[in-house]
Amino acid sequence: MATMENEIKKRRTFAIISHPDAGKTTLTEKFLLYGGAIATAGMVKGKKSMKHAVSDWMEIEKQRGISVTSSVLQFEYDGRCINILDTPGHQDFSEDTYRTLMAADSAVMVIDGSKGVERQTIKLFKVCMMRHIPVFTFVNKMDREARNPFDLLEEIEQVLGINTYAMNWPIGSGRDFKGVYQREERKILQFTAADNGRHEVASEEVDLADSDRLEAMLGEDLYQTLADDVELLDGAGAEFDLDEVSAGRLSPVFFGSALTNFGVEPFLKDFLRMTSSPLARATADDIVDPFDKDFSAFVFKIQANMNKAHRDRIAFMRICSGKFEKGMEVLHVQGNRKMKLSQPQQMMAEERQIIDEAYAGDIIGVFDPGVFSIGDTVCAPSRKIRFEGIPTFAPEHFSLVSPMDTMKRKQFVKGMEQIAQEGAIQIFRPLGGGMEEVIVGVVGTLQFDVLVYRLKNEYGVDLRMQGLPYSHIRWIENEDLDPRTLQLSSDTRRIEDLKGNKLLLFTSPWNIDWALDHNDGLELAEFSRN
Repeated sequence: MATMENEIKKRRTFAIISHPDAGKTTLTEKFLLYGGAIATAGMVKGKKSMKHAVSDWMEIEKQRGISVTSSVLQFEYDGRCINILDTPGHQDFSEDTYRTLMAADSAVMVIDGSKGVERQTIKLFKVCMMRHIPVFTFVNKMDREARNPFDLLEEIEQVLGINTYAMNWPIGSGRDFKGVYQREERKILQFTAADNGRHEVASEEVDLADSDRLEAMLGEDLYQTLADDVELLDGAGAEFDLDEVSAGRLSPVFFGSALTNFGVEPFLKDFLRMTSSPLARATADDIVDPFDKDFSAFVFKIQANMNKAHRDRIAFMRICSGKFEKGMEVLHVQGNRKMKLSQPQQMMAEERQIIDEAYAGDIIGVFDPGVFSIGDTVCAPSRKIRFEGIPTFAPEHFSLVSPMDTMKRKQFVKGMEQIAQEGAIQIFRPLGGGMEEVIVGVVGTLQFDVLVYRLKNEYGVDLRMQGLPYSHIRWIENEDLDPRTLQLSSDTRRIEDLKGNKLLLFTSPWNIDWALDHNDGLELAEFSRN
């Protein structure tokens, strides 16, 4: 009989992060194939004649062939229960992507072998570093022309500021891609492209010491390059240190090809071997151990209207300790009320399954009657705890938004507040202003399209939108400061959020420096924790 401790030890909860088109969705689907969670991989180009990726569910995602929201995918593999937090890779993703990383214990970073570290990867990586969680790197698309692997490792170290350790080493790329050298086993895993359309790829293990066979297999040039590379790696490279990996200071790097399935299973096995079961979580004044018998969880995502027929709201919770049982009474700490979490379910994209139990490390969705906010804590009534809040990250695009029909102001306010509660957008207003006209801030511009689409389809409101020239926002940290007393450049704007926090909108970093230089003691922050 499975004990609570054994069930928690089985859990692995991680997010997959990448720049658009690096192959994140393909890698996710191959993981699901190995776990038997899906039978065939979906296509992700968004054409009507093709299947949609299993992790894309919102209508607007299917129209564009991209992931807009973060999905939660659970499956079993090799005796472990795996929770993948699938984050949008599209450049127009939302703050939801950042928050999803707050619920993960580790991250898999997918990098395109021909492009290296890209802008979106950098932004997501910063959130991982903020939390000091382990980051594992999968350099993808080695079956296409790729950059020199030494250059790729150097770029990861210089741009992201993390040390790297190559777990395997590519032999050629593109048409010359012959496989990878597995450093620990000192074996070659040979790549042979399959022509039958199946997701399996033929491979063969060869010992590095078998020089005659290797030279016949690889050709003289590739064999010599491999021999030189291995000598350099073994001689000059850093030692592998799992403690450094766990602390988020060393990233194990794997090379492969998700589309052809080459190197995916060895990567998955090594990743699961090196990652830990659920990590402890900080509260306002303590640390909560995942093996604590008392149930606790926090809300990291709210999604409304996943089911059009029911106009529902689902709160996604990361379980931090203990065991959840259907029908159990919990305390909603922020609301200071006891309640039962209704319709507890786990998700496979839009497929939902009502569950009877779940454990620390798992992600569950529960029906939200409108009481939950991002960052809320729920726990066993016997132990009142409050987890540290989830940061509000700085949006980068801003627009002035109002309803075209002023008679629909009530629906406009309701829709804007509900979608803002989900965290896809942030709402600001002039100091002391109302909600007749609001400033909407988003991390990626696609969220403006999602906002227009959802306000019209879910609340019957057409929007008037006017783009604003601002690209930087800062929270004012000084509690007793009246923003109206600040000396600011003419194109800086004073605003507040719906919680009354005071902020400044800037058009450039120069304006930020100007404000700090001309106002002694002014403290500005890139994100808010309340």
